[in-house]
Amino acid sequence: MTWLHSIVLGVVEGITEFLPISSTGHLILVSDWLGIQSSDFTKTFEIFIQLGAILAVVALYWQQWFNWTLIKKLIVAFVPTGLIGLALYKIVKTYLLGNTAVVLWSLLIGGLLMIFLEKSYHLRSGTVNQPADISYRHSFLIGLFQSLAIIPGVSRSAATILGGLSLGLKRETIVEFSFLLAVPTMVAASGLDLLNSGGSFSGSQIGLLSLGFVVSFVVALFSIRWLLKYIHQHNFVPFGIYRIVLALVFGFWLLI
Repeated sequence: MTWLHSIVLGVVEGITEFLPISSTGHLILVSDWLGIQSSDFTKTFEIFIQLGAILAVVALYWQQWFNWTLIKKLIVAFVPTGLIGLALYKIVKTYLLGNTAVVLWSLLIGGLLMIFLEKSYHLRSGTVNQPADISYRHSFLIGLFQSLAIIPGVSRSAATILGGLSLGLKRETIVEFSFLLAVPTMVAASGLDLLNSGGSFSGSQIGLLSLGFVVSFVVALFSIRWLLKYIHQHNFVPFGIYRIVLALVFGFWLLI
């Protein structure tokens, strides 16, 4: 991996982390396209730069972290994700991360589900307008949906958003809840990975990690603001179509 690769992947991560199109899936596909060989370092890189994008949420929503009611809802939502992720960590990193076929199928199926749920979507009575007002039951169920994102290509944001839509939550509310839930989720994922492999990296590799981290943070600041503006007037069908097209195009490219 080169410094240019680190910048490109940082940009890709910053753009895609909060869009329901799978940042991990895009990182794997772009790495394939750039000819970057999969290794323990590249897998850690893909996880670690997500933490940079997550830091953008902390910066933009810093006031929310003083809302104890919201924090408790996020903890409830994080529990199923944390337990499932911890239990399946070795399986995911060994067999799923870097697996292009898994990514393409996940993108395709996720895109179809997104379109279906949007077409059948309707607000339930008593819909809440703020993330802190989401019930504990819904918080836990959203966490269960998020746990599906341990499969590359599913997309953590897509899983939480689809979960919110299936529960009849307001689009703007579930998007913001997804942003906030990303913080404990990705901090835990990155921390676990660094504890297992961080000490084995060279100085140049740590430099690549740091560069990708900073780039993803800066780009994510703009990506978050864009999605919040977009969702006020649009639904998620275009993202579903994009996922399907991307899966088909890359699938065809790999076959030729």
